[in-house]
Order: sequence, then C-alpha cells, then structure tokens
Amino acid sequence: MKVLIAVISDVATDMRVQKQAFLLAEMGCEVTVLGRMRYNSLPCLLRGIEVFRIRVPFRKGPGMYLTFNFMLLIHLLVRRFDLCVSNDLDTLVPCYAVSRLFRKKLVYDAHEYFTGQHGLVEKKIRHRLWKAAERRTVPHVKHMITVSNSISDLYRSEYGANPVVVRNLAPSVAHLVPHDRKMHSVGEDELLVVYQGSGINEGRGAEELIDAMALAEGVRLLVSGSGDIIRKIRHRAFESPAAARIIFLPVMPWEEMMRYTLGCDAGMTLDADTCTNQRYSLPNKLFDYIAAGIPAISSPLPEVSAIIRQYGCGVVLEEVTPEAIAEALVRLRDDRALLSALKEKSARARNEINWEKEKLKEQEFFRNVIEVKESK
Repeated sequence: MKVLIAVISDVATDMRVQKQAFLLAEMGCEVTVLGRMRYNSLPCLLRGIEVFRIRVPFRKGPGMYLTFNFMLLIHLLVRRFDLCVSNDLDTLVPCYAVSRLFRKKLVYDAHEYFTGQHGLVEKKIRHRLWKAAERRTVPHVKHMITVSNSISDLYRSEYGANPVVVRNLAPSVAHLVPHDRKMHSVGEDELLVVYQGSGINEGRGAEELIDAMALAEGVRLLVSGSGDIIRKIRHRAFESPAAARIIFLPVMPWEEMMRYTLGCDAGMTLDADTCTNQRYSLPNKLFDYIAAGIPAISSPLPEVSAIIRQYGCGVVLEEVTPEAIAEALVRLRDDRALLSALKEKSARARNEINWEKEKLKEQEFFRNVIEVKESK
C-alpha cells in the first residue's frame, strides 16, 4: 500500500511524523512524507522513506498557509497513493478534497486542538476561516487519532468524532551516550536544567524561566529548540544577571538533543493555561524528560500534572511565575535526596510511558484502517 503523509512542519524535527512514517514502513507500506522546507531546516534522511519538502516564499502568516496548501494540493493530485495521512488542520483541506475525489482512505492526526490555539482565537477572521474548514471536514473523517484524552473529548463533543488517543511518547534513549556536563562548566553543587522543544512561543513559560534564573544561584539552564520568540528570549537572557548561566543550543536532530537532556538534572515544561489547546495539551518535552529519566518541573495543566502526580516524576507548580519557578529550582538544587528520588521515579515511569508500548496502539489503528473497505 502506498501511503502519503502530509505535514506543514519540518519533518527533520517532527518526531511524531517520523515515528508514524517508520511504523507504516514496518507494516510493509511504501511511505512518502510531504513536509515544508524552512530557512533553517536540518537535513532529513529517513531510511526506507521518501521525504519531499515543499519550499514556500513565506515564513509564517496567511501567505505561508495558502501557498503551502496550494502546492500540497498539486502534489496530492499528481502522486499516486492508497492512504493519505493529514497531520493537523493546516493540511486537512487538500488531503480531504483529494481523498474524496479519488476515493482514497484518509487519516486525520490532530496534534492539537488547532482552532483553540493561543494567538488564533484572538484573530477573529482567521479563526472563523479555520473553524469553517474544520466544520466542513472533521465530521466526515472516518479515521482520526489525536494526542490526549481531553482533546479527544473535545472533538467528540463538538463533531461526533471518535479519535483514538496515541500519545506522542518518546522512544528509548538507552543507546545514547550523554554529553559531559563539564562542557557547560557545571559545578558539583550546581543544578543543570533544560528547556527544550520546537514551540518556544508566547505563553510557554520561557520568559518567566529566564527571569527565574536571576533568582536561582547555583542553577544552569540549557535552552534547546526554536520558536516564534526565540530571539526575544535570547535578548532577555543576554540582559539577565544570570546570562553566564544560560546556554542556548542550536537546532539539532532529536537524538543529539536528547544526549544533552540525558546529562541534565531536571526538565522544564511551563505552558500556561492561555487557551483551550494548551489547557489540554501533553507537551512532547514531558515525555522526553521521562525518557531521559529526569524529573519535570511543570505548570499545573490538567493532563501534564495528572501524569506527574500519578508517577511522582516531577514537581507541579501552583503558578508559572519567576518566583515559583526559582523556588522549585532552588529546592531541587539544595535537596539532593529529593532530586535523586524524583529521578528514580522518572526512570521507573519510562518503563510504562514509552513509544515502544504506545506504538502498538497506533499499529492496531492503522491495521484496521488498511483492512477496512471504504464505502464508495
């Protein structure tokens, strides 16, 4: 079976799409991934999988979305496929249209509650357009997956959809060698924490974290990733009294990033409850930290805090403020017995929360999609 996976993100750093592609290839499918080539995209070679990245002249905004979707439509019309996998609403319209036109199978993978994003809800015209696209497509999609139970419930109540929940868990990193902490001049009594991800945007706690570093002596911070406010964060860090203790890493492949994460003491996941999407999200970084066997310092989002409390693998803040973050950092810096206990619990949690187990659910989902006969 020929499978075409469409995604507007950079395939090189989208681990959910990569895992999906490898899983389908393992199932005997011929897989092609269509993504977007960004100005700072890393090389992307996925063994046994064709990767084609579309160049568009815009970095963001309506021009980027319209151009990418038009070019994606052209590719879908000329490429032969039996199954199309649309990742997120920003690829669904052309995928839905062409799949219906040629009577091919379609899977919609909702990485988030797209129309509930921070920054979109406030822009009324754009929000109405995206909401209209969602209403015209999602109720008619027969096969759908998403990332959390809460987001699944939202689609079920709003559109009568029944998405299968496949969390974006991290694969095993047991084969990776951690980078030496000495390369960051970390002292024996210092705490090394990491904040990582490709969505360093407004409302994700990055600004509060930079400010917290000035209140937490003896703590060093690695920032690994990219996003809309990364330049703003760099400038804020440069002007901070803690500038010498804040280290920015370049964008890099996931496995290389995880070598840095493995050498850290704790990871930060500080998304604020700014919108419906973030309220019910399960950030990838949480599962990266669990895979690395380090505790997470987290904002009090329901899905995230539920996992941390269930496994005891971190600290849940009451609020995301520089003072609250600094207090948690200092506590882990000074209480080594607590830090050791949290690391042990995180290491135990990864025996249950890992991609090797979660992918069995996605495998069963796709097996059912491939085997079912679509009505004409």
